Amino acid sequence: MKVHFIAIGGSVMHQLAIALQQKGYEVTGSDDEIFEPALSNLRQAGILPDNIGWDPARITPGIDAVILGMHAREDNPELIRARELQLNIYSFPEYIYQESKNKTRVAVGGSHGKTTTTAMIMHVLQYSQRRFDYLVGAKLEGFNQSVNITDAPLIVCEADEYPASVIEKRPKFLFLHPQIAVLTGIAWDHINVFPTYDIYKEQFALFIRQMEPGGVLIYNSADTELNSLVAAEGRHLKLVPYTTPIHMIREGVTRVFFDEGLADLAVFGEHNLLNMHAAKLVCNELGLSDEEFLAAIASFKGAAKRLELVAKSDNSVIYRDFAHAPSKVKATMEATRQQFPHRRLIAVLELHTYSSLNADFLSQYAGAMDPADAAAVYYSKHALEIKRMPDLEPAMVREKFGRSDLQVFNDRAQLEAFLGAQDYHQANLLLMSSGTYDGLDFPSLKKLLAK
Repeated sequence: MKVHFIAIGGSVMHQLAIALQQKGYEVTGSDDEIFEPALSNLRQAGILPDNIGWDPARITPGIDAVILGMHAREDNPELIRARELQLNIYSFPEYIYQESKNKTRVAVGGSHGKTTTTAMIMHVLQYSQRRFDYLVGAKLEGFNQSVNITDAPLIVCEADEYPASVIEKRPKFLFLHPQIAVLTGIAWDHINVFPTYDIYKEQFALFIRQMEPGGVLIYNSADTELNSLVAAEGRHLKLVPYTTPIHMIREGVTRVFFDEGLADLAVFGEHNLLNMHAAKLVCNELGLSDEEFLAAIASFKGAAKRLELVAKSDNSVIYRDFAHAPSKVKATMEATRQQFPHRRLIAVLELHTYSSLNADFLSQYAGAMDPADAAAVYYSKHALEIKRMPDLEPAMVREKFGRSDLQVFNDRAQLEAFLGAQDYHQANLLLMSSGTYDGLDFPSLKKLLAK
C-alpha cells in the first residue's frame, strides 16, 4: 500500500503518517513548512520530505491513496496532479474510516470535553489490556503518539466538527460512521466556518441523523439544547443519557460513586465528572463492568494542557488549561473554584482563536471570568496580524466580558509583571489558552509560589 500525504507536517497528519509506516505501508509526504515536534518525529521515522515545498512530480500513478491535510489549498500543485491522475484522494477522517471499516468505531463529539472523554476511554481500555486503535487531539501519558492504526478490532476517535479539508467542507465527524457515539454538549464555536449558532447546531443534527439505526448515542442530558436535538433526531438510535454522577469533595480530592463502587480521582471538576460518566457508559457498551472501569479511572491524570499541573506548594497550585471557547472557560473556572473554595483564584485567559479574537463574538464571554478574584485577558497583536483582524480595544474587551476590573494586556512583559505582582498565599493560578501567550516560559512560573 502506497500513501502520500499533502501537508504531512500537521500535528495529527504526521502522526497518521508514522502510524501507517509502522503498519508496513510505503509513506511519502510534502509540506511547505514543518515545525517541531513534527519535524523531529518525521525525521526519526525516516519519512521527512527531502525538500520543503510542493512538487507535482511526487504524485505518480502508483499511489494508492492521497491524504489531504487542512493546511493544503485547493490550488496546491500536488492536489491538481492527483486529480488529473484520478487518484483516490481522502481527507484525514475519510481515510481513518477506510482503515476502520471492519472495526467497532467509537466517536466522541461535542463542543467541549472531546479530548478528555476520549482519553479516559483510552486509559481504561489500555489498563484493561484491550486491543484498540485511536485518534485523539492531545499528548496522553502512556501513549507514544496521538494516532494509532493497526489490525485491532476497535477504534476510539475524538470526533471534531471542523471541516475535513479544503475540498471537503463537511465536518470531520460526519465521515467516521460510529456504531457508538458520544455527544458532550453544544456551545457555538468556529464562527469563521459556522457564522450563526443555528448553522453550527445543524452539524450535530446531521451527525445524529446519519448514524445507522440501532447505533448507540450516549449524550449529556444536562445540556438542554442537546437534549432537544436528540429527542428530535435520534429516535432511530439506542439513546443513553448521562449527567453528573454522585460525588463528594474532601480535602481537594473528588470521590465518585457508581452503584456499590467508588473511586478517588486524580482529576476534578463537574465537567470532568460528566466526561467520566460518558467514558464509563462507552466502556460498559464495550463489555467492561463498573468495577473494572473504576479500578482503571482512579489512575487517570488527564490529557496534556487539560487542567495540567504546572507547579504546586502547600497552599497554592498553578494550572494550565486548553480552555478557550466560552463554555470551556466557564467550566474550567467553576471547577477550580469548587475544588478549592477557600483559596483565591487568579485567572488569565488568552484570546487566540479566530472566534475569540472576533469583537462580534466576545459578548459570548460575558460573565465567564466572574469566578476569579483577580482576572486578566491577554491577546497577541501578532495573532491578530496573522488572522488579518483589527486590533481590540481594552475598554471594549472589559465591556464584552462584563467586568470593569478586568486587566487586559497585549504585551507579554505586561502579563509577566501582572503575574509577578500577585499574592499566591492560599491562592491558585489558572492559565487558559489554546496558544502559548507568545512563548511564556511555563516551567519558570513555579518561582512565583516561592515568594
